[in-house]
Order: sequence, then structure tokens, then C-alpha cells
Amino acid sequence: MTSEHAAGNGPQEQLLDLRGSIDNLDAAIIHLLAERFKCTQQVGRLKAKYGLPPSDPQRESIQISRLRRLAEDARLDPEFAETFLTFIIYEVVRHHHALQASATEP
Repeated sequence: MTSEHAAGNGPQEQLLDLRGSIDNLDAAIIHLLAERFKCTQQVGRLKAKYGLPPSDPQRESIQISRLRRLAEDARLDPEFAETFLTFIIYEVVRHHHALQASATEP
């Protein structure tokens, strides 16, 4: 019997521990995304109020480059990070367009 089994930390227990950590991380990601979208909704309302464009391609490009560097530093696939951020940006811009459309309605 290995020390892992003797300590009650066999493969099933290890899987449960790891899956518990994954579940906690998933919850944290969802909460962080919710906070991020709260901020971007405020940005969208400001843009709509002052007639600013719903997207800022220059900032988006800077953010994607920044996130790719962060991903590389964290040993995360930069392509995945870019795909993830591109999806988030798409959703933010979609929300900004909707806010601008509702701001121009009578």
C-alpha cells in the first residue's frame, strides 16, 4: 500500500479534490466576468450618452496584445487567450450597440 492510499488520498479522493478546486475556479471566473460586464455596461452607457462609437478597435488591439503577453507569462496558450478575449469584446460591443440603439429611441 502506498502512502497515498494509507493517508486516504487515493486517485478518487485526488479527483474529488481537483474537481472541487475546478468548481471553485469556475465560480470565480463567472463572478469576475459578471463584474467585468458591469463595468463595460457603464462604459456603454457613457458612450451612448455622449455619442461615442460603440467599439474602439485601437484599444481592443492593445488589450488583445496585452492579454497574449499575460497568457504567455502564465504559460497559457496565447491563441486560447486571444479567442477568449475576442469573444468577450464581441459581446461587449454588441451590448454597446444595443445601448446606443435604445438611447436614440424616442
